[in-house]
Amino acid sequence: MTSKGHDMLDDKRILITGAAQGMGREIALEAARRGASHLGIADRDVEGLRTLAAEIEALGARAAELEVDLAQGTQVIAMVDDFARQAGGMDTLVNNAGVLDHVFTDPDRVRVHELEETAWDAVMDINLKAVWLAIKAATPYLMESSRGPSVVNAASVAGMNGSPMTAYSVSKAAVLQLTRTAAVGLAPHIRVNAFSPGSIRTPMSQSHLDAADDKVARARAMYGTHLLPRFGEVEEIAAAVCFLASDAASFITGANLPVDGGTTAWRGVRDDVEVD
Repeated sequence: MTSKGHDMLDDKRILITGAAQGMGREIALEAARRGASHLGIADRDVEGLRTLAAEIEALGARAAELEVDLAQGTQVIAMVDDFARQAGGMDTLVNNAGVLDHVFTDPDRVRVHELEETAWDAVMDINLKAVWLAIKAATPYLMESSRGPSVVNAASVAGMNGSPMTAYSVSKAAVLQLTRTAAVGLAPHIRVNAFSPGSIRTPMSQSHLDAADDKVARARAMYGTHLLPRFGEVEEIAAAVCFLASDAASFITGANLPVDGGTTAWRGVRDDVEVD
């Protein structure tokens, strides 16, 4: 799925949030493989950023490590300004970071009538408000770019359909509408698109599967709605994001790309799911 030597993102300066692990980490590495010149990698995990920066630089790109708490608006704005200063501008913003409701509350109390207001606010601050603030702060730099400036936002299939995880689902639906609204407001100079992952194999999702007493039942719950009966891989997400950020997608804006193994193409659950 990777493309060493490919110049799809030749010399682009790209800022990625939630970059220390999982999808964000692979997006950063794939962008470096595809010719990006500067990668701003933002996260709270300083050690993870340090390790990733070394890997990016081994691929020939420059890395700016940006420690940030996306729940703090002033830090979001400072993150954008810091990267643009270090890279001499910005060509692409990837709002990848996101959190689930159970990070802030009892995982058995995430339905709409049970969720605590504090958990709702915490999820919205990171999944939605930080995305808006990052776009707002990045816009002046993107307007100055002559390298196909764009924004790519992480949404979710949970934002395309109802989900028991209240705040996460609503926040991702709002990200989809923010994507369309930003595409209208920033046209024609800046393209704005979203991607909606299904269940992707990350350290978090794999540990969730591994911890199950009945792994087949857990697998069915996690990716039984995929027409392709397996986890998606972070490399598949990274390829989609790099496409949306590239000039190959130059006539695409205001769109959402599901990378979901066919989840949103039907209304069923497979009976033949095995542990992937």
